[in-house]
Amino acid sequence: MISEFQTHAEKLGYQSWTAIQKAVYEPLLAGQNVVGIAPTGSGKTVAFTLPLLSRIKPEDDTALIVVEPSAELAMQTEKTIQEWGRLINLTTQGIVGGANMKRQIERLKDHPNIIVGTTGRLMDLINLGKLKLTNVQTIVIDEADNLLSEDTLPAIRELVDKAPEATQLGFFSATENDILKNVNRWFVQDMKTFDVSAIDDTQGNVKHGQLQVSSHKKAQMLLRFLHMKDFKALVFFDQLNTLQKVSGFLIHRHVREAAKLTSEQSQTSRQNALRDFRKGKVRLLLTTDVAARGIDVPKLPAVINFDLPRDAKTYTHRVGRTGRMHEDGLVINMGDDHDLRRLKQMVRDHFDLQNIYFDGNQLSDTKPEMSEKLSAEDESGTSQPETPPATKSPTHKKADKPRGHQLKPRPHHKKNKHSKRKGMHHKRTEK
Repeated sequence: MISEFQTHAEKLGYQSWTAIQKAVYEPLLAGQNVVGIAPTGSGKTVAFTLPLLSRIKPEDDTALIVVEPSAELAMQTEKTIQEWGRLINLTTQGIVGGANMKRQIERLKDHPNIIVGTTGRLMDLINLGKLKLTNVQTIVIDEADNLLSEDTLPAIRELVDKAPEATQLGFFSATENDILKNVNRWFVQDMKTFDVSAIDDTQGNVKHGQLQVSSHKKAQMLLRFLHMKDFKALVFFDQLNTLQKVSGFLIHRHVREAAKLTSEQSQTSRQNALRDFRKGKVRLLLTTDVAARGIDVPKLPAVINFDLPRDAKTYTHRVGRTGRMHEDGLVINMGDDHDLRRLKQMVRDHFDLQNIYFDGNQLSDTKPEMSEKLSAEDESGTSQPETPPATKSPTHKKADKPRGHQLKPRPHHKKNKHSKRKGMHHKRTEK
């Protein structure tokens, strides 16, 4: 390893290299095509950055292209590569959708050594003839299980086909799909796979909890988490409309420590939400699988599955946001008894889910000792008598009428007769 990288790693507190960083360093440095599989938070970005930057000289034209599935992840990766690239005078440019294309084209005239971008905008600039691949040495497909899906595989193959035939390829992911397992069928280059999932030791102690709560009480449950000291979490949703409703509920309750991260927001709004979340100004960041894919929030205490994931792969990517680089973490799965049992069965080969409960303003492994009524209310999240506007019910007024009739039959009878006559008169008038 070049001395500048070694010195910087020591300044950052690196005590040793992770399993994936050790496994792929020499093969990538030698120009081999690599598939790297390692858990989330195990240092995959640094794993491909250091050996590939070592192969580039400052006078080279664009030599490395890194493809990411989202603008947020592209900007995160760009920042990491830029940090190391500056040490050896290499330049980096981010190219993502939603940003000003004219400015991106203008910056390309400076011939950056490394480009980090999203598939759509990269292909737009390539097809316009503004991004030349003539001197590209390496293409890295990050979050490969996502980018090598049926929807995006054609664009990735087109990108690779437009690069020189000898271009080195790197695919990195936390999980595999069928396409990634058989990547040699889709790309002509011979690939070597390095899967260190079984030997990786970067994961901290992550507790996976099941919090039984009915669907219409989940939004209120989020209010209880904000009463916990130093609590901060990514809150995952399956559907964007559910996220928007919950966001509206929190706004209605004047909760300022919550924000949302969605694909519908402007790039500036998403950047601001992530910045405030990382700084601690926001404690609950409501998001979806697409928007939060690969996002790194150092020392994130918890992940909340507001909507339970539909498959084990999605669960793995979500929970990988916490417990990174030896830090402890907590996963809170909210659902009714049936849904929680289904989830436990689905992920049982990789994760052990245990029941958790609220005891005051803290989570506990032990169900609190209280009356049956209070216990049921606690599990359903009704720590406050108020409920969201959509769940209010007028049943109490209906229950009062029979008692009034029994206590005062004569006045009540007159009132009914008066009302009846008035009603009949009203009908006649309408006629």
